[in-house]
Amino acid sequence: MTAFRSKTWLADTLRKYMPSREEMARNKYLAPIAHRFLSPELWRFTRRSVPRGVALGLFAAFIVPLGQIFLAAFMALPARANVPLSAAVTFVTNPFTFPFWAVVAKEVGELVLNIDAAMGAGTAGQLADDRGALAEFFELAGVTAFGFVVLAVVTSAIGYLISSFVWRFVVARKRMRRLAKLEAKLDQRLGTEAK
Repeated sequence: MTAFRSKTWLADTLRKYMPSREEMARNKYLAPIAHRFLSPELWRFTRRSVPRGVALGLFAAFIVPLGQIFLAAFMALPARANVPLSAAVTFVTNPFTFPFWAVVAKEVGELVLNIDAAMGAGTAGQLADDRGALAEFFELAGVTAFGFVVLAVVTSAIGYLISSFVWRFVVARKRMRRLAKLEAKLDQRLGTEAK
């Protein structure tokens, strides 16, 4: 029996490492809703489902620190996005990369909220002396949480656009190769018939 090869390398790689539809159906946590996850349209790699899956995966990765795979899979149902791709993309935030993303989220939150400029240099220094460490912690946590929300929205939009363009590029390239092969076969046939 030969192994099934799809049109793209990404589909083959995800099919190799992601759980199959049958494995997800046997999962005891997904049993009540497994019939929804087993819909074949949620597992196909199409020009519409791939960008949706990337966008939902990135949104879930940044918006929820724990359980992001399940959130991405649940959001993929009504959006008719690719479930395995949306679950795989959530790994952009993992325990190894989370400190980096937390710093980025803090910087983005400060940039968007522009706290220091709004308060003025003299007022910020005076308030820093008056408030306690707990208040500073909650301010930093709020800025970082807001930064994660901004990252979730911005990265999902960028991910949607990039994956859409990449998908179109890959499909166009494969189509050109296929046409070149057909043209070569046709030239070969016409060359042998002419002789």
